[in-house]
Amino acid sequence: MESLAQRAALLRESLQKSQQVTDAVVSILGSFDSRLTALDSAMRPIQVRTHAVRTAHENIDRTLRSADVILTQFDRTREAEREIQKGPHENLQGFLDAVDRLRSIERFFSSNRSYRSSDGVLNHVNALLSKALVRMEGEFQNQLSQRSKPMEPDRLFDCLPSTLRPSSESQPEGGKNPSENQQNPEAVVYSPPALIEPKFVPLLSKLAQQLVQAGCQQQCSEIYSEARSSALESSLKNLGVEKLSKDEVQKMPWEILESKIGNWIHFMRIAVKLLFAGERQLCDQVFECSQSLRDKCFAAITKNSLATLLSFGEAIAMSKRSPEKLFVLLDMYEIMCELQTEIDTIFVGESGSQMRDSALSLTKCLAQTAQKTFSDFEEAVEKDATKNIHTDGTVHPLTSYVINYVKFLFDYQSTLKQLFQEFKEDGTGSELAAVTMKIMQALQNNLEAKAKQYKDPALMHIFLMNNIHYIVKSVRRYVLIPSNARKKVTIVCVLPYTLFSVTQIRSQRFVG
Repeated sequence: MESLAQRAALLRESLQKSQQVTDAVVSILGSFDSRLTALDSAMRPIQVRTHAVRTAHENIDRTLRSADVILTQFDRTREAEREIQKGPHENLQGFLDAVDRLRSIERFFSSNRSYRSSDGVLNHVNALLSKALVRMEGEFQNQLSQRSKPMEPDRLFDCLPSTLRPSSESQPEGGKNPSENQQNPEAVVYSPPALIEPKFVPLLSKLAQQLVQAGCQQQCSEIYSEARSSALESSLKNLGVEKLSKDEVQKMPWEILESKIGNWIHFMRIAVKLLFAGERQLCDQVFECSQSLRDKCFAAITKNSLATLLSFGEAIAMSKRSPEKLFVLLDMYEIMCELQTEIDTIFVGESGSQMRDSALSLTKCLAQTAQKTFSDFEEAVEKDATKNIHTDGTVHPLTSYVINYVKFLFDYQSTLKQLFQEFKEDGTGSELAAVTMKIMQALQNNLEAKAKQYKDPALMHIFLMNNIHYIVKSVRRYVLIPSNARKKVTIVCVLPYTLFSVTQIRSQRFVG
């Protein structure tokens, strides 16, 4: 019991000591808290100053980076200014690169107007760009003037297929070239010439692009069109193309006019397939940046030249009709049909619509004139009033003339088929046979009338027999006539006269 009391006393004493220690620790901690609060109060100004210093450093770094960017732009401006001051003559590529740099600098300061120096720099850059623009226009014009030279005829002839090149012995004088009939025009390959040396085209394209970006499309278009149209017109003039009024054409003697028509056919082929095609390629390359601009420039360049060529064709189509003009009309119609697809291809867009329509109008006008000439010839054959006949009943000159005329017509079978399809819906190709039959019927009627001038019945029938025999023999020998057409022509000409045998003719002659 006494031991238990001692232990309880010890435990109480220990608890008291523990409480004292706890109180002492709480007191010490309380003093630490007050000291830490005082220390925090003392450190706060230092922290604020440290944050301010750090922020200042960051601002300084950012400012230095911005300053470095601005200084770089200033350096680029000075470099570009030196190139602009030199001008494009010494180093055109360097000049164009300088213009690109100035545009980049302009965009930079326009998007960073907060910089104090932005307005001043922008004014300076814009002044340099204006100066560069004037020099670019001058250089564009200068380059085009130097590079746009007329094409010599020999160079153009070298671009033609070998079968269409004029020989050294004779120049084309008109009429059909035999090789043209044997070759499919679509299979012939033409090689448009390089109108400007290829190495200069990219620089011209870059100059044009810079002018367009600066909003100078109109000036650029005028400069280019004037230079190229002048070169094109000179090329055609060197080739032999003349500017003739319709009155001058219609008053020309037929011998001279026939030669000019033959030349015109070759001029049209060279102009469309070589010169116009070459101008189209060049426009596409120089004005790669703008479809509408290249269409507009191409139309402006070729308008006068095409009008000169078509005007001659229109004068022929509207001139007084005569049988000898039919074949040149067919030649002209043939070349226009051959070129129409290419004209539609190169004169694209709204800018080229007038040229497309003008070419198509000439094609239709030639077709109408040729068709009317057919009717005129048929009527002329039937109404031929020549009264001079041979006393021995030999072949009349009208017969040989008409037969030769019909032979030549069959050189144009495919052309005539296409021509008749202009006005017929069936398109069967039988129109040529029908027209030929009408001509032969007209000849037959005329020969019957002329035969009546003979007082001797036997001589009258000999006259008819000789003419019909000449017709049949000529037609059968002409291998190009289709078999069905040959039979029709033969029947029309022969059947009415097979009623008289040679014996009957002789007996009537003797009786007479």
